[in-house]
Amino acid sequence: MAQVRPLLLLLLLGCWAQPARGQQAGRYLSMGDGSTLEFDFPERSQGIMVVSSRYPGTNRTAGGTQLSAASLAPTVLTVENVSTLCCGAGGFVVAIRSGPAGLAPLRLRLLDQHRLVEERGEFRVRVLPGEEPEHPGLGHFSENPLLYALLPLIFVNKCAFGCKVELEALRDLARKPQPVFLGILGQFVAMPLYGYLMSLAFALPKALALGLVVTCSSPGGGGGYLYSLLLGGDVTLAISMTLLSTVAAAGLMPLSSALYGRLLSAHQSLHVPFAKILATLLFIAVPISAGLLVKCKLPRVARLLLLLIKPFSFALILGGLFMAYHMGAFILADVRPPVVLAGLSVPLFGLLLGYLLAACLRLPGPHRRTVSIEVGVQNSLLALAVLQLSFRRRQADYACQAPFVVALSSTAEMLLLVLGHLLYKKLQPPASP
Repeated sequence: MAQVRPLLLLLLLGCWAQPARGQQAGRYLSMGDGSTLEFDFPERSQGIMVVSSRYPGTNRTAGGTQLSAASLAPTVLTVENVSTLCCGAGGFVVAIRSGPAGLAPLRLRLLDQHRLVEERGEFRVRVLPGEEPEHPGLGHFSENPLLYALLPLIFVNKCAFGCKVELEALRDLARKPQPVFLGILGQFVAMPLYGYLMSLAFALPKALALGLVVTCSSPGGGGGYLYSLLLGGDVTLAISMTLLSTVAAAGLMPLSSALYGRLLSAHQSLHVPFAKILATLLFIAVPISAGLLVKCKLPRVARLLLLLIKPFSFALILGGLFMAYHMGAFILADVRPPVVLAGLSVPLFGLLLGYLLAACLRLPGPHRRTVSIEVGVQNSLLALAVLQLSFRRRQADYACQAPFVVALSSTAEMLLLVLGHLLYKKLQPPASP
């Protein structure tokens, strides 16, 4: 439950004042200056309202005139008690407590010896959202229990990928690092530029435009090497590119975000979550290294892990798709078509760009697929971390529409590619001996 704020004075009223201009004759009860019917009050707070009464004898006879006050929207505003003003002043103090933001009509009834003198139902209290914390953190994205249920599966799956790593392929990559350079070129130069151009083409608001650019600047999506395995890419190259691009993100993401933030006239100080980047590196490197060790020392266990790698990978794809939708459902409730179209195009453009860049260097087919996937799959969780740490809560949630749409689009599109690839292999006639 949110903390209750200190006692607030909502309305102060000169109880002996003459009726304000515009106040109807014959009306006894009034609030404020008598001309206002709606009053603002912060959410989840306590306070008082002062209601003045011009009825003769108000507060002057014990057990005589009384005020009954009720909220017609008790979930938004509740009336805790009503007391009379001191020193014989003609009026009442109504203690209130607000809940979540909303509008609460009031019903005031003035009674004299239990006889109804006047009833007013036109007053309203609008409960407004309170001030937001500067850096709310990522709690509402990391509290999903499905995330914790998937973590052991993810760790075992990464260990299995470690068993797929070939040391000879690592040595070849050290001698010919062109695929790594192509990945960095696509991920940190071409993709942010594409996000910027899409934000201009669809005339996105600044927060959404910056969210799209940050998403396109966030490389190293954890599903990259998973899709490389399922689509016939080079797993060793995919893991190496993911690790190296995540390291490069610590220096290149701030430069990209600063450049496009200036071009978008979005003077927002973006916080690059270095702890998140380090955690991503460790969460990839540790289980992959464990898988390499298992491969060398426990070959039987390694063979078992290799048998599990594909079913685990499909389970993770489906679990990630469900979790991304579930966590982002409230953010995506008001998403507009331009954001959806831009988000749908990001993975497709990255896949095509990566493949064309690799084809220009005449890389072998598995390398082309791997470079294509590494450029096309973005690390949306890293983008969410940047946006949540850089904006206030509501603005951050608005900007986070872009990474959520890109994450859902990427997972759905890659899943279709994987299913199409498997269907193609199944329908392909067997090679003649």
